[in-house]
Amino acid sequence: MPEQCLGGKPMESVSTFLGMSLDYETADTICCNNHIYAEYRGYLEAPEVNLFGHLNEDEETVFYDSVCGIPLFIAPRGRSFEEFKEESLSHGWPSFRPEEIVSENVIIHESGRMESKCYTHLGHNLPSEGRDRYCIDLVCIAGEPLSVTKNATSTPSFGGLLPNEFNQSAYVSSAEQSSGKTTANHSLKIFGYIVGAAIVISATVTLMKRRKGF
Repeated sequence: MPEQCLGGKPMESVSTFLGMSLDYETADTICCNNHIYAEYRGYLEAPEVNLFGHLNEDEETVFYDSVCGIPLFIAPRGRSFEEFKEESLSHGWPSFRPEEIVSENVIIHESGRMESKCYTHLGHNLPSEGRDRYCIDLVCIAGEPLSVTKNATSTPSFGGLLPNEFNQSAYVSSAEQSSGKTTANHSLKIFGYIVGAAIVISATVTLMKRRKGF
């Protein structure tokens, strides 16, 4: 398994993404040294951030990987700016839908954890209303469209779209509406394994007691 962020760090420009003031250390920790934690809920509307106050509501915004600069999400697409804003503010993190993900550049693991093809941690898939909803850390999608690192393009599993290959207006995502890859399902599977193991252990203990005549 390649090293997270391919051993790199977020680009310096993350700190001033679209005129905002993002915390660089938070970006480095969340995106490149973590698979579990997230920026705090509501960070996107902190006074120094104010994500939606810096977006143009009359056009789509392309969000790029904070480390290697590949395109990851285009929003809003298939819905209004207000719907994109309302859903994101309601959940506390930028929230994207299947139409808005650059599917070639994002990996959704069975557990629901999401990372880019450059192995930058992004967030988690937390479906709502019967469809996938990607709950993403802003600091990890605050990059610029730079050429992907040599390290990434030489990785056999990369197979994504580089910035110079990405045509925003013509692009159509191939993401499934409901992938089944969710944190909830993963937790349910783990719970099922635990319950199953407990039943087996209990049955084994009962059988042993019977054989010993208890």
